[in-house]
Formats: sequence, structure tokens, C-alpha cells
Amino acid sequence: MKFLVDANLSPRLCEGLRTFGFDAVHVGELGLQSASDSAVLARALTDERVVLSADTDFGTALAASRANKPSVIIIRRSADRRVADLLALLESNLADLVEVLEDGSVVVFDRDRIRVRRLPLA
Repeated sequence: MKFLVDANLSPRLCEGLRTFGFDAVHVGELGLQSASDSAVLARALTDERVVLSADTDFGTALAASRANKPSVIIIRRSADRRVADLLALLESNLADLVEVLEDGSVVVFDRDRIRVRRLPLA
């Protein structure tokens, strides 16, 4: 699985994902540090990557476009969590989410639950 990590998450998250064997790139590495959400979504679609973000606006953008890709993982309350905690959360849950992410979904990691919404969003 390939990830595009948004500007609101640490580039160190990419490093950790790479150690798990994932292909991960931070928007800053692509010159997209200040890019709009739609530009990030477009790049993720072109590169066949899952967007990893703390920005809930990605769900809104996908609903408005009625797109069925790219998938997005939204980590709520990420500011309260260290990179190591986020990596542990992802490592323990990604294997169970591969199919829904490949099919097109918005996955939201809340403090105490994971919500999955298939794309396109209504």
C-alpha cells in the first residue's frame, strides 16, 4: 500500500511507515506543502496513494466530488498523539483495512473507534 502523508502530520510518520514496508511520501517531499486539499487528492489519485491526514476537510471534498478514489485515512486528535503512538495505531489496524482502502473509503481513527465509509460519499 502507498501513502501520501498530508502537511498536518509529521514527515517522521513516513519514515515509520517505510520501516513497516509501506511506500510513504510526505507532501513536503513533493513540493505540495501548501497545496490545496483538491491538489493533494489529485496527486494521490494519480500516484494511487491513500491520503493520510488529520484534516477532516478531505471527507467533505470527496463527498462534494462524489469520487470513488483516492481513499483517505483521517486521524482525529492527532495533535494529542506522538508519532510513535500514531505508528502503533496504524500498524495494529492497517492489515484489517487493506480491502476497504483499495476499494475506496474514508477511514476515520477516533480516540476509541475506527469508522469506515465507502466511497463515493453521499
